[in-house]
Amino acid sequence: MHGLINRSIQRFLRDTYGPELWQTVAEAAAVPAAGFEAMLQYDDALTAAMLRVAADRLGKPQEALLEDLGTYLVTLEPLRRLLRFGGVDYADFLMSLEELPARGRMALPELDLPQLALAAAAEGRLVLMVRAGVPGWGLVLSGLLRAMADDYGALALIELGAAADGQDRISVDLLDSRFASGRRFELAQPVAL
Repeated sequence: MHGLINRSIQRFLRDTYGPELWQTVAEAAAVPAAGFEAMLQYDDALTAAMLRVAADRLGKPQEALLEDLGTYLVTLEPLRRLLRFGGVDYADFLMSLEELPARGRMALPELDLPQLALAAAAEGRLVLMVRAGVPGWGLVLSGLLRAMADDYGALALIELGAAADGQDRISVDLLDSRFASGRRFELAQPVAL
């Protein structure tokens, strides 16, 4: 697993549940003492152990923890900005999801993000197919899609269906694209004075 992903999990656990929990998880999962180096690669088993220990210590299903991770990621302004470049509204954002892995690789060529394929289904429903080398990406993306709907001010029903053929299936029903005021976003970053 790429160090940037592991470092994001580390930051999520520390920011959300406190440094004490992170220290407990790091020790139990045998995370390097200094934490994760963002540009290195780590064994996928280390990431799995870290998530397993965290879920166990929190008494929370790992599935819920991964979905919460996806929601948390949208609070990180650099990632939020990358995601918001996908469109002026939530519908545009959804239509740009297939491009997300390529945009990530533009910043970090060695970043291995899941393959995404979006298709229209009956009654205006969109289905996002997520194919990844490691399990859990569908859960992370479900949380991320919910948080981005809030960010845009859209009302959307997002459901993670059963995996089939090694792919997670996320259904998105956009009920109201202007349900609430979204968070402020401008293409140009604010300049510090």
